[in-house]
Amino acid sequence: MTRVLILNGSPRKDGNISRMLRLAEDEALQQGAEVTVVSISDLHITPCRGCMICRTKNQCVLPDDDAQHVAGLISRHDALVIGSPCYWGNMPGTFKILFDRIVYSMTRINKYGIPEPLHKEKRAVIIVTCSTPFPFNILFRQSRGALHAFREILKCSGFRNIAALEKSNTRKHPELTRQDETKCRKAIRKLLQK
Repeated sequence: MTRVLILNGSPRKDGNISRMLRLAEDEALQQGAEVTVVSISDLHITPCRGCMICRTKNQCVLPDDDAQHVAGLISRHDALVIGSPCYWGNMPGTFKILFDRIVYSMTRINKYGIPEPLHKEKRAVIIVTCSTPFPFNILFRQSRGALHAFREILKCSGFRNIAALEKSNTRKHPELTRQDETKCRKAIRKLLQK
């Protein structure tokens, strides 16, 4: 059974990201996957201090908090679904704080100083929303900027990005369309293909 971890970066429990991730969860369960959902805004994570000790000890020196919990979940799951709104052309700060804190569990530095991924062969889907209308969400790197940041983290960590969904102009069109729902379910089916 494939284990899927869904990371919800939206603080809005009934916003577009949360609704799309509920569709993703439903589809994954229908396909026979085991699913764990984590809401990033509910976590308590101390920001990284930049000491770099985790790079040599392979663990964070800060007291245990939800960052280590999520690092463990990522390690124990086969696939990852990231859902996030776009904040200023990037991921929300809550997601950035999480990834800063768990870098040691995502990639290691080899003896030549080159990062080595720790999650090879794992698969991921990224879902991003933004209020900027199309095509400006792409031209001004709004949803595209957030998408790029997530892709970079996942690529460095060894994940293979199976699908990326972008929903723009959410201020004017806050509802999910049938096409949004179809794309979301299709991405999850693709994620779970062997």
